Amino acid sequence: MPVVAEVSNGVVVNVKAFLEGPFDTANGLMADSLRVNGLIPLSEPFSAMGFTQAGGGGGEVMPASMLTTTGNNAIVDWVLVELRNASVPATIVATQSALITRSGNVISANGSPVRLSVQNGNYYIALRHRNHFGVMSAVPLSLSASATSFDLSLLSTATWGTEARKTKGAVQTLWSGEVVRDGKIMYTGSGNDRDVMLVTIGGAVATNVANGYLRDDLNLDGRVKYTGAANDRDLILVNIGGMVATNIRHQQLP
Repeated sequence: MPVVAEVSNGVVVNVKAFLEGPFDTANGLMADSLRVNGLIPLSEPFSAMGFTQAGGGGGEVMPASMLTTTGNNAIVDWVLVELRNASVPATIVATQSALITRSGNVISANGSPVRLSVQNGNYYIALRHRNHFGVMSAVPLSLSASATSFDLSLLSTATWGTEARKTKGAVQTLWSGEVVRDGKIMYTGSGNDRDVMLVTIGGAVATNVANGYLRDDLNLDGRVKYTGAANDRDLILVNIGGMVATNIRHQQLP
């Protein structure tokens, strides 16, 4: 008879990371402007955006009370935790939509540690966001019901690929700028990330501002701005290198 593996409690991961867009090097925290402005949805956004869901992931909903916390533990936005096959790292075996706090801690939608329904074993851990590049561990990590830490804010944490993260002050952050979800940050050319912003603000007047929970709000302040202070367009230009507008930066995921 075949052996059927049972998952009783699953594996627990303690992920820490910073998103470049809202990160403030002056205080070492991310801004929680989306929460302050009442823009973070209670339901996870990733399923509707076409992100792969596996292993029981998808449809996570947080209680409204999660958004009343202020200070370092205030919610910044939704993120997606992925576990990938140790032999075939492009294969996603489990996901969970989770929440990231101002101090970079990733917690489940109800505030508990992130627990994924897979057997104990070795898995790649990846962290995704709706408009920042995803990042994955360089090697599979041994996971169990005892929490495993994966701190993407540390330079010493090995990640898959080359320049998978951006240095901001003393920490590593996820690259901001992937408006069009194609694994690339582009300023010009077909399918570039900049043109979406022009459409969002109306196209004709570059100084217009659009408000809301929007995919092209790269600094997560609740507004899409094409020009002026704290605009979102400049993040794209800086992250492709700043000097050559045709440069392309690629996400480092298999």
